[in-house]
Amino acid sequence: MNLGNTSKADNSRQYFLLLLLPLWFLLYHYLQPLTNLLVDDLLRMTKGKHLTEAVRFFIFEVPKVLLLLILIIFCVGIIRTWFSPERTRKALEGKSLFTGNVMASMLGIVTPFCSCSAIPLFLGFIESGIPLGVTFSFLIAAPMINEVAVILLFGLFGWKTALIYVVTGLVIAITAGWVIGWLHLEKWVEDWVYKMKAGEQPEEEQLTFSVRVKRGFEAVREIVGKVWIYVMIGIAVGAGVHGYVPQDFMASFMGKSVWYSVPLSVLIGIPLYSNAAGIIPIVSALIEKGAALGTSLAFMMSVIGLSLPEMIILRKVLKMPLIFTFIGVVGTGIMIVGFLFNLIF
Repeated sequence: MNLGNTSKADNSRQYFLLLLLPLWFLLYHYLQPLTNLLVDDLLRMTKGKHLTEAVRFFIFEVPKVLLLLILIIFCVGIIRTWFSPERTRKALEGKSLFTGNVMASMLGIVTPFCSCSAIPLFLGFIESGIPLGVTFSFLIAAPMINEVAVILLFGLFGWKTALIYVVTGLVIAITAGWVIGWLHLEKWVEDWVYKMKAGEQPEEEQLTFSVRVKRGFEAVREIVGKVWIYVMIGIAVGAGVHGYVPQDFMASFMGKSVWYSVPLSVLIGIPLYSNAAGIIPIVSALIEKGAALGTSLAFMMSVIGLSLPEMIILRKVLKMPLIFTFIGVVGTGIMIVGFLFNLIF
């Protein structure tokens, strides 16, 4: 490849980024007045009507969430170029149980992970001699505290709720992994897993900043390309709830005063499957209509962190007692978080 052409392409990419950033901030800043202009003046819809407020919610939230997704996923995509799965394994090798749980949970936030990669990551960690409990801290944190969830929570609820979610998710991942490690449940891992030997690992790539920027754009294209439809569906459902469900309706079975609301929400959430992009806009509308914050967080965490597809995939490497232990420990942690935040807020 011609180095001169490559250099020009890298420079063009960086100049393009410099042009896009001011446009992003301008559009995000004026999103609310543009939405009101479209709904009230161009569409001439009557203020206060159920349909009008549902449409206003949808038109405002969809671009807001997508703009946040694009910016933050781009930044996280660049950060992730320093955190490959191999580098993550190396960082966790030889760490003591609790220290390893903390590090694994922190690394889980910035390391690429989805349900389909659960087995390769699990095998890679076990082959490298990383303790089972540390491995589970990573497997819990990576899907639960992902950038999509944090972005949506920040956009729909504000930074305090997003921070609460990150901190409580880390506590659950660290504690659950530590408990699983303390119980010494290695006997419930499928026998063939420990017979595998770690092969030669590929050398780490040495990337220039321009290449990292390119990876950031690729992350935006890949992740937003996958989740935009879930964002649209989730916000459409949320818009319906926002416009048509009576105020405080959800308080009757998801409010603070209903003692069984937290365990019920976790039990309902575990068998469901959705990603953060689909479930968080719905949760936002439920809270607006009277559902308690703790109950809603518990429901959301159980859907994202204990998804049925992930359990089915992990069954290939784990025996059923360990899967049930995993669900029980994480589910209990989620319920404690739900009760705690219902008590505080």
